[in-house]
Amino acid sequence: MSVLTRDEAQTRAQLLDVHRYEIALDLTRGDDTFDSRTTIHFTVRAGQETTDTFVELKPDRLRSATLDGKALDPGTLTGNRLPLKDLTEGEHELRVDAAMRYSRTGEGMHRFTDPTDGETYVYTQLFMDDVQRVFPAFDQPDLKAVFELTVTAPEGWTVLTNSITARDDDGTWRAAPTPLISTYLVAVAAGPWHSVTTEHRGLPFGIHCRRSLAPHLDADADEILRITRACYDRYHEKFDEPYPFDSYDQAFVPEFNAGAMENPGLVTFRDEFVFRSAVTDTERQTRAMVIAHEMAHMWFGDLVTLKWWDDIWLNESFAEYMGYQTLTEATRFTDTWVDFGVARKAWGYDADQRPSTHPVAPEAVDDTASALLNFDGISYAKGASALRQLVTWLGEKDFLAGINTHFARHRFANATLADFIDSLAASTDRDVHAWADSWLRTTGVDTLTPTITPGDNGPNSPYTLTVDHHGTRPHRIAVGLYDRDLADGTRLVLRERLEADVPDSTPRTIGKRPALLVLNDGDLTYAKIRFDHDSFTTVRDHLSGLPEPLTRAVVWNALRDAVRDSDLPPTAYLDAARTHLPHETDLALVQGVLSFASAQIADRFLTPDARPAALATLTDLCRDLIRRTEDGSHPGLRLTAVRHFIDVAAHPDTIAAWLADGTVPGGPELDPELRWRILGRLAVLGATDEAAIAAELARDPSATGQEGAARCRAALPDPATKRRAWEEMFTSDQLSNYLFTATAQGFWQPEQADLLRGYVERYWTDAVALAARRGPAIAEAAGRWAFPAYAVDTGTLDLGETCLRDAGPIPALRRKLIDQLDDLRRAARVRETHAPSTS
Repeated sequence: MSVLTRDEAQTRAQLLDVHRYEIALDLTRGDDTFDSRTTIHFTVRAGQETTDTFVELKPDRLRSATLDGKALDPGTLTGNRLPLKDLTEGEHELRVDAAMRYSRTGEGMHRFTDPTDGETYVYTQLFMDDVQRVFPAFDQPDLKAVFELTVTAPEGWTVLTNSITARDDDGTWRAAPTPLISTYLVAVAAGPWHSVTTEHRGLPFGIHCRRSLAPHLDADADEILRITRACYDRYHEKFDEPYPFDSYDQAFVPEFNAGAMENPGLVTFRDEFVFRSAVTDTERQTRAMVIAHEMAHMWFGDLVTLKWWDDIWLNESFAEYMGYQTLTEATRFTDTWVDFGVARKAWGYDADQRPSTHPVAPEAVDDTASALLNFDGISYAKGASALRQLVTWLGEKDFLAGINTHFARHRFANATLADFIDSLAASTDRDVHAWADSWLRTTGVDTLTPTITPGDNGPNSPYTLTVDHHGTRPHRIAVGLYDRDLADGTRLVLRERLEADVPDSTPRTIGKRPALLVLNDGDLTYAKIRFDHDSFTTVRDHLSGLPEPLTRAVVWNALRDAVRDSDLPPTAYLDAARTHLPHETDLALVQGVLSFASAQIADRFLTPDARPAALATLTDLCRDLIRRTEDGSHPGLRLTAVRHFIDVAAHPDTIAAWLADGTVPGGPELDPELRWRILGRLAVLGATDEAAIAAELARDPSATGQEGAARCRAALPDPATKRRAWEEMFTSDQLSNYLFTATAQGFWQPEQADLLRGYVERYWTDAVALAARRGPAIAEAAGRWAFPAYAVDTGTLDLGETCLRDAGPIPALRRKLIDQLDDLRRAARVRETHAPSTS
């Protein structure tokens, strides 16, 4: 299939105005295909000579097409392009009748049958260029149009779209015309939905899920709607432009590839956000943040849309920043920036230090295949961090004034980075153009290191601070000065928090020497920080004594960065976790530290010989957390500790007893998530079998149960089972996107390195072929989940480099392989740097 280039899009935008799409979908044509009949009304602009262009379409079968009443030859469809020749100035009408194929990969029109009750659901995910799998389109973001949809659906189904829908007497669902929106934002979700509806400030609100999840949605409906209303109200306090669409539905859909998608008026979420097992408050906060993030897109992304995909960050960075900030301001989740710092920001730091890094706002994205690769930690986390720094530097009042100017200038239209910066510049005297050049057009992570110097008049004279700045960006930061608490030697107290601009070579007087100096206290900028010698000693001994979780997040991130940069032994990080995590109260911090300690340090940064000791340390740590929470005062902390105890268990006895008893002593009782988690770990350890997996699946035959069973089966240390799992992933092409991911997650296990050695070599050939057959979504999953991430050795690196050089993987897989191989090199450097001495 041809990808659309930037030059082609610019040429077509100069040629055409697209006015209206009339789309009729028939979802009653069977399990494999649906009918799509579309009429596009468009105009060739004045002054154009007779010219040619094309419309994009990926049909199963193109039955007919007419242009201004004249038949087009379906045989001229080449790849995904139907030529439109000899166009003259003025109005035109294109009609297309096609059969389209349902997807099982979360792209286009995805079809899912719920194994719990046999009910079927379909929904669209049209992002980037997948609209062509559902209806023909001039598929680029700056050719906005009005969309009028009708949908024929089976009896008993409800049809949701971007606008209010009503069912006609003949059973056809008809949607109100949309305002001007981009093609990739059109949305349909159809099936026997369970719905909870209400109204807020005169606007219809609805939340929807599969019927089998109804009890779980009902249990959380009040919370979801309360968050939705609070965000809606807060955005109306921030933005002059009112919500621009006629309704607000949120559909939790199965096998969704992203966290959510900002379709105007119909946001689609992965339905794991309908919690069917116990979750922590941090997980509830994450769901709330995604709700806030997607609602922000109604203005930035939907009302005002990027002109081309080089400005992806204008959508995602803005929604990311506004999601966290608005949640903090408007809901009970007042510490959201802690989770951002530990989880999301680390995603950005990692992405920005790989060979595939790119500016937040790249100057040229040549085509849609390249653009798809930029939905990463840079466009989301780094961009949001940059905006947070911009607000710190600019002030929120001027920032919001610029945003509102931007909405007013470009409502229901398209805008570029230059337009956005001009809108900000209209509201401030500061040089935001220079700020944008230094922050948005550059790559890499700056590093800030303090130097604390005693005065010239002896040890009692005031100390001074200078900040060594490795990098190019200006930073406005807070500097925290902490002293030991005289009443409690384990705790630290904040003496003062200074504001500082970096770079600034002028030494800053700070009084007596603090026990700990923390650069970027409050996490207001995007940079790695280091500690002076005395401060690091305090961190090692008193990290848990810091009074604020956001400061502790900054410190834990600094330790994480030091490990990844080979400046701190991985075992020193484990020692810090063992010392301080038993005293931690913030769930996001506990989750983040344990995840890095297990998935990165134990599984990758330490050699196989050192791994058992690391797992033993983590087991002891989790056991301490479980004991600490026996009084029931910290259920989320206890659940986190239980989960990680299961994941790092090196021996099956304890967790097998939990599974047999159906409970952890003292709680919690084992819900489906914990049962599958235990069974998965027992499978890795060779302490269960197919009969036990089948019995658990009979107990939980849901879609999540199917995924759990696939994960467990792939994890069994049996040659025949491994061979079957590999064939299911790379040969049969029958697995959906979620079942592929579950199988891949179970397949590779550090404990099974000898058994899996032959598959490391097979991966490169089979993954390339799979990606070429099944497309970007499965390619991304194959690169992320089916990659042998534990195989940290030169042989794996050599095979990977050969694949990149000679095998021609499609862009989505190539990008994942580049990133994964860089992570392997980093792990190899850490191992080499901190290898035990053999002398």
